[in-house]
Amino acid sequence: MKRLIDILFGLILLGILSPLLLIISLVIKVDSKGPALFSQRRIGRNNKEFVLYKFRTMRTEAPNVATHLLKDPQSYITSFGKFLRKSSLDELPQLLNIIKGDMTFIGPRPALYNQYDLKKLRTRCGVHRLRPGVSGWAQVNGRDCLEISEKDNYDCYYLEHQSLGFDLKILLFTFLKVLRAEGVREGIRNPNKVEKRESAM
Repeated sequence: MKRLIDILFGLILLGILSPLLLIISLVIKVDSKGPALFSQRRIGRNNKEFVLYKFRTMRTEAPNVATHLLKDPQSYITSFGKFLRKSSLDELPQLLNIIKGDMTFIGPRPALYNQYDLKKLRTRCGVHRLRPGVSGWAQVNGRDCLEISEKDNYDCYYLEHQSLGFDLKILLFTFLKVLRAEGVREGIRNPNKVEKRESAM
């Protein structure tokens, strides 16, 4: 049922938002050289890797490492990229991941392929069996501000209490968080404090 909803609403939203996606892509191209999209290796369901899509928010000359490892990440983020990150519009291309079946709308946020500590914790409590989501219970309870162990606790709670009603609650909270731009932090260099948000392109 959840997969059917993902496909249906994924296709509907992709159709409705296609003009916006095109406009964002064009602005990215004008704002800085390079592709509008970038791909990133993430851990999916049953710990299988998949390629996640986002709008590019960094300059092409940025080192290919996680954002928190950069000495001065703000110097690599493009002018338009700052807006995309703050508004979370950089996540819109993940509609493609939803339609493909890599992700769902609501679920544990997919970890980077090298976030071994989070992968281990999720596997221990069974969260790895869930399809990763664009947003989740951890995202609406702190997002980048959470420690790895805290994220795992929220993910485990979601695993034990998942339901359509709970997903709708998280969806509502997600919209509120996005509107307020809450929980978004850039330039924090402690990998144990925040999720590695994006590899520089």
